[in-house]
Amino acid sequence: MGSLPSDRAVPAPSEPQRRRVRFSYPDPLPTVWTPRFPEMSAAANAVSLSMPHVEPYVVASVRAGAEALAPDDPLRLAVDGFVAQEQEHHRQHHRFNELLVAQVHGLGRVERWMSRVYGWLRRTRSTRFGVAFAAASESLAFSLARWTEAHSRRLFDGGDPHVCTLFLWHLAEEVEHKSVAHQVWVATDGSRRRYLWAAAVSVALLFWFTLCGSVVLLHHQRRLHHPVAWWRLVVWGTSLAFEVLPNLVAGSSPRHSPDELVDPPLLSVWLRQYDPASATMPLWWTGSASQAEVSARSDRAD
Repeated sequence: MGSLPSDRAVPAPSEPQRRRVRFSYPDPLPTVWTPRFPEMSAAANAVSLSMPHVEPYVVASVRAGAEALAPDDPLRLAVDGFVAQEQEHHRQHHRFNELLVAQVHGLGRVERWMSRVYGWLRRTRSTRFGVAFAAASESLAFSLARWTEAHSRRLFDGGDPHVCTLFLWHLAEEVEHKSVAHQVWVATDGSRRRYLWAAAVSVALLFWFTLCGSVVLLHHQRRLHHPVAWWRLVVWGTSLAFEVLPNLVAGSSPRHSPDELVDPPLLSVWLRQYDPASATMPLWWTGSASQAEVSARSDRAD
């Protein structure tokens, strides 16, 4: 694998900021932390279960790909910051999941399935596939962040502030380092066919494991046979697909840059005002800020 020449058309992204955080959760942990939409908690908790398994694979793949870069390539610094953020996501979701699995019977089995599948990918797939998988997964995560912000008014109002902060912090950092894995893929491979195959695997695994975890969690909520719960999940999933799929297809081109995509403004401002030491949301966060309010806060933050 060769690196791109030093006059790369797209400049390397700046190094993502390294933040060490620690979240304090209520005792017992609320498994339903979005009381208006309990099924939203089920789906988000199911996604959280996969993070300590998929993110080590993404980190290992990007690290391995970055070894092919020139020693003085500025993209290496961005990779270091990317790795630090992803490892922190791994740690925090692992702790959250431990509390979750202790309360909900059956989630431990789903977690073991995830561990075996992503472990198998890490052992058997090539570095080039792994880097393509990482690039596609990061595009998916960025799309999820944009979708979440667009629906934040409905989904987060009245939610538990501790758990909401965990997910908002994670999504906001996904926005911050959105282009790193993609640039490593461009610099070390750039195969569109491999990217699309890896993207299909990433989406399929996320969908399947989210479905499995959601079934267990809805059963725990006694809403497994509730038609409204499934209707909402189908509507949200369809809406999310319209956000994710175009970005994944666009990302399959080495000439595409995620930096060309517009960051979700609320999450970007939120992260700049977030205090990792206290691990609490900025006081202005209500989940329903208007565009004008976001712009005003951005100006003040600058």
